[in-house]
Amino acid sequence: MRTTDSHQGDTTAATPFDTDVVVIGAGPTGLLLAGDLAAAGLDVTLVERRPAGRSNLTRAFSVHARTLELLDTRGLADALEATGTPLTRMRLFGRLSLDLDRLPSRFDHLLITPQYEVERLLERRAADNGVTFHHDTALHALRQDADGVTAELTGPGDAPLTLRARHLVGADGHRSTVRAALGLPFPGTSVIRSIVLADVRLTDEPAESLTVKGSGDTFAFLAPFGDGWYRVMGWDRTRQVPDSEPVDLDEVRDLARRALGTDHGMHDARWISRFHSDERQVPAYRVGRVFLAGDAAHVHSPAGGQGMNTGLQDAANLSWKLAAVVRGEAPDPEALLDSYQSERHPVGAMVLRSSGALVRLAMAHTPLTRALRAVTATALGALRPASAKALGMISGLGIAYAPAPGGGRASGRRAPDVPLREGRLHELLRAGEFVLIAPEGTAPALPPFAPTTAARVVRATWPAPARRTTALVRPDGYVLWSAR
Repeated sequence: MRTTDSHQGDTTAATPFDTDVVVIGAGPTGLLLAGDLAAAGLDVTLVERRPAGRSNLTRAFSVHARTLELLDTRGLADALEATGTPLTRMRLFGRLSLDLDRLPSRFDHLLITPQYEVERLLERRAADNGVTFHHDTALHALRQDADGVTAELTGPGDAPLTLRARHLVGADGHRSTVRAALGLPFPGTSVIRSIVLADVRLTDEPAESLTVKGSGDTFAFLAPFGDGWYRVMGWDRTRQVPDSEPVDLDEVRDLARRALGTDHGMHDARWISRFHSDERQVPAYRVGRVFLAGDAAHVHSPAGGQGMNTGLQDAANLSWKLAAVVRGEAPDPEALLDSYQSERHPVGAMVLRSSGALVRLAMAHTPLTRALRAVTATALGALRPASAKALGMISGLGIAYAPAPGGGRASGRRAPDVPLREGRLHELLRAGEFVLIAPEGTAPALPPFAPTTAARVVRATWPAPARRTTALVRPDGYVLWSAR
């Protein structure tokens, strides 16, 4: 039990803490966040309703370039790449092809791999860094005051458990108990009902690696996992039934034949599910000492495969800010914590818009909406700037934040994985700290608004003597400050 209070820089604070941060939810978002905080030296407790060893029934299966970059800065990307299939081209609506090998990243592709592979790597990292796990445990109440948060939990056998922490993060999915405990609304609508998902084997492999196509009242999606299994998703406008309605392989085959023209000889389904897709976003990602991330903060259509990716990027944005505040290194703790809302809420709204637009185009059935889809596909295919912007949104590489006051022209932009004398930037970011890149022979001071100390900063040097720019890169790979 800890009794220090790094917020105030006072090691004799009277209020005891069981842990620095409680994270509710051990999906990808919660696991990455907990692992980051523990690697930064914080005491972290991760609470998960599921028993140990039970993974989610995987709905997510695609990892985009920006997420792979974030995993690379944690030394995990190469191991994850070995579990899946890289796709260098996305074909949408039968006529639009987006070439991912044009992405300005080491990861110029979309990685198809099941969510449980992401969870496996992140869970191992969290455990290795000392995260305390409470499985088969549920939150049923929380309260917060000026000093901390108290979480009332129920563990195995309905045993009560109370944890007192400095902060709490809800990464507990679209039915978030944390969001409910805060009394926050989750406004939005159901976009599409009765979506069918299945993992199957195929007798005839499709010509395209990834296919999204609509025909009449149906649309379908097909992508390989790389190990002989394929993910198929389908929807029928004329069959809108509850999620509880049974679904079998015959229904999946029928949807595929009508939307794609063939079912590719689907057989041996290992998992079939029916669900509905909502577009919802909570208005506040932060309420005092409590934060929301991932599906607890935003849900949207599966088009574009951005759900898990957006949640992981939420976690990467929040983790270093919480660490800086708990370690007492932030000149303005409240402003730094508020920046999680100001930076990530607009990204969540953008993902809702873009994924919603994709699914509505795929669902087009009137002559007018089909014509709009054709025009959109033609424009994106013919206009390089338009397709580059679309790729930037879907891959996450195009995401940028507002510049810090006095941060310079590059502030808020993603820092590419540049080669430095000490190694690649992503390799240097594996320390979980800021990286200061400067010309050889210089020792620039940190800007006064930097939420870190000079002792923690990783210093690096440009390989070319002619490069005179100095840049301070945040732990999440975005530029905080740059100058000549």
